[in-house]
Amino acid sequence: MLKKRLVTFGLVAAMLVTSCQVAFATPYDSKINDLEAQSSDIQSQISSMNSDLAQLVADIKVVEQEIEQKEADLEQAQADLKVAEEKRQSQYEAMKGRIVYMYENSDSDLLATILEAKNFADALNKVKYFSDVYDTDREMLEEYKQTEQEVKDLIVQVEEEESILQENKETYEHQQAELQQTIEAKKAEKADVDSELKEAQRLAEEYAAAIEAQNRALREQQERQQAQAAAAQQSSSDDSSSASSSSRSNNNQNNDNDNDDEDSDSGNNDSSSSSSSSSSSSSSSSSSHSGSGSGSSVVGYAAQFEGNPYVWGGTSLTNGCDCSGFVMQVYAHFGVSLPHSSAAMRSVGYGVSVSDMQPGDIVCYSGHVGIYAGGGSIINASNSAPYPKGGIKYNNAYYRSIVAVRRIF
Repeated sequence: MLKKRLVTFGLVAAMLVTSCQVAFATPYDSKINDLEAQSSDIQSQISSMNSDLAQLVADIKVVEQEIEQKEADLEQAQADLKVAEEKRQSQYEAMKGRIVYMYENSDSDLLATILEAKNFADALNKVKYFSDVYDTDREMLEEYKQTEQEVKDLIVQVEEEESILQENKETYEHQQAELQQTIEAKKAEKADVDSELKEAQRLAEEYAAAIEAQNRALREQQERQQAQAAAAQQSSSDDSSSASSSSRSNNNQNNDNDNDDEDSDSGNNDSSSSSSSSSSSSSSSSSSHSGSGSGSSVVGYAAQFEGNPYVWGGTSLTNGCDCSGFVMQVYAHFGVSLPHSSAAMRSVGYGVSVSDMQPGDIVCYSGHVGIYAGGGSIINASNSAPYPKGGIKYNNAYYRSIVAVRRIF
């Protein structure tokens, strides 16, 4: 019996060695895994923000090019206005001269015209000439005045569109500055996590070395105990044959009991397996909500908020919203969830061509978005200037390049 106890003690010691190896390593491995996951998550956020920053830089470049084009259009319109004003003034002065001359010499000229006429019809034609000259002067003057007014209207339109683009540029630059600050903060946060991770790895290595030393001592102790057990087993071979026979009989009875225990355990395993299988057969379901409405109803609802203010980052249709916040909240009224991002709205719904635009479609520009209202116009949260120059208002849909048109209904 003493020999069997020694053998059993040796097996228990071996199990303790394995248990010690697992127990000491686990806490540090878990902390390292958590820190590595945290560092990876922060790096993913930084990468995503860098992508957003690159898009903002591209948007700023596009709007700068559009501003340059508007400035060129404005310069040309001002030049056209100057020419129209000069022509109008020149025609006005010439007409005044002719009117004065005709008034001062009307009797003699009219008499001379009648006397020099070859016949009555010729006389009537020459008299009509004086009237036609006056009518022509008046028509030309009206034409020049109309041209001048059209050019003035064009200048107002171009100045308004340039103002919108300037506001867009300022918004992009503000977003760029905020995003860069956030990226720098995230980089600092990642540096702290990486430093903590490095320290945890160092401590884990120290503990691993300590555990290895302890395990080595346990293995040496196990080897000594196994040697003692082997010596005791060798000594037992000199015992009497009757003691050996009794020992074999006891061993056979113990083996039968062990087999019964194993069968019972097998039954428990089958029950556990059945329970696990039953659990894995359960399923979950998810549902998605889609809104309902029509393009015309979207425009009708959006029009209620014309004149309300523009607020960067805002989402209130009454107290202030930005361009994507306006579109997002209008569609939210119809049960449609949209992202609060003009860039992300380029992938919502499904795309249609510019030539197929219908009321209610989302019109996407570089860094801006609005709702097509029909008739070549959009309703949008344009810029922070007071209404009617800014705020929620109607604009020409083609005032800048359209990059995408998305349809929800």
